[in-house]
Amino acid sequence: MQPVKVSTDTIAAIATASGSGGIGVVRISGPAVTKIAGAIFGHCPKPRYAAYLPFLDHHGQMIDQGIAIYYAAPNSYTGEEVLELQAHGGPALLQVLLTRCLSLGARQAEPGEFTRRAYLNEKMDLAQAEAVADVINAATSEAARSAMRSLSGEFSNRINILLQRLVELRMFVEACLDFPEEEIDFISQGNVKKKIEDVQTDLQKIYIEAKQGNLLREGLTVVLVGQPNVGKSSLINQLAADDIAIVTSIAGTTRDTIKSAIQINGIPLHVVDTAGLRETEDEIELFGIARTWRALESANIALLLVDAAQGITDVEKSILERLPNDLPKIWVHNKIDLAKKSPFAEELNGEHHIHLSAKTGDGMNLLRENLLKIVGWQSTSEGVFMARTRHLDAIKQVDQFLQSALVAIEQSEIVAENLRMAQEALSAVTGEFTPDDLLGEIFSKFCIGK
Repeated sequence: MQPVKVSTDTIAAIATASGSGGIGVVRISGPAVTKIAGAIFGHCPKPRYAAYLPFLDHHGQMIDQGIAIYYAAPNSYTGEEVLELQAHGGPALLQVLLTRCLSLGARQAEPGEFTRRAYLNEKMDLAQAEAVADVINAATSEAARSAMRSLSGEFSNRINILLQRLVELRMFVEACLDFPEEEIDFISQGNVKKKIEDVQTDLQKIYIEAKQGNLLREGLTVVLVGQPNVGKSSLINQLAADDIAIVTSIAGTTRDTIKSAIQINGIPLHVVDTAGLRETEDEIELFGIARTWRALESANIALLLVDAAQGITDVEKSILERLPNDLPKIWVHNKIDLAKKSPFAEELNGEHHIHLSAKTGDGMNLLRENLLKIVGWQSTSEGVFMARTRHLDAIKQVDQFLQSALVAIEQSEIVAENLRMAQEALSAVTGEFTPDDLLGEIFSKFCIGK
């Protein structure tokens, strides 16, 4: 773990969301907590008991009356002395209460600083600390449950089990290096190759589950691309079950990207309805078309809409040539209602084609199913845990080091070095080896009071 850094200052922040509410919370953590409590209440409350007390200003006048809970170190969220003041949830009142704490020696907490202290004081590992923010920011109920599994330590436990196996392998291989004169093939006798392969197998299982959790966290960015008036706005309205895009018969109505957060099976879907791609002299429309191409650069999937009666024309083929080669694509043949056809899905030359009607909604379920299929979502993902892109990158890096060890399995020195690098890469997930600049980036994305 990271070395514990003893805090010498006390931090305070409003821990509840901005705006008015029935209750608001001011949180204080650090060595000056008991002194601050004594100034506000006249004494420090009994640890872990809710005390109904008046909150006093420096003149002894009552700011508010509410509940105070004191947590003695190390039995607190941060591992330090912690005081939580539950007052009426008016923004002005909470600001007055926070200012009172700051005047008594606390300083304004930075984003994520309470959770960062919890991590540094070994109350949780880095993956669990990140899950705190994921629970707060979860866009769907499935994402919230997944984040809670990570917060409870399920993801970390799986990583730590693999770490222990890597450590044991390292110890064995490095011990073999101490006996170079022995005519014994320690690598073969110790089944090192098979053990590395077994770790790879279990690592792949974790990667698959982590990727599912990453989908729940990040969602999918889907860009709708096609000629003007082909039905992109109607399609996004069907996906969102709301009229959020303008639908008219006039070509070029959508002149800018329109984003909407939708969910399919709990996965947030960020749909970008783009300006129709066509030759035009209209400067505003040209600006929208330029943004379309920029949106494609960060997309996970492109939906290529065509008029079912027209099929894929030279215009669509020219658009296809400009799309990134590795961008997954689904061809959506719209307006089948005009020909009174039924919806269906097919795969031609390795490409997905959905025939539907964005106007009536017929075939939309086929589109949703194919979207999830392409990104590898499994319907039996009830036990997945929340994961971030950096976790997936670390796991892939570990697999690369293990593969390098297998390639050089007859050379103990190279095997040992790759096992060492694999261990360090995997340790970064839980934060045993994490540079300070990465910690700063991670916690800076938290809210102030957390």
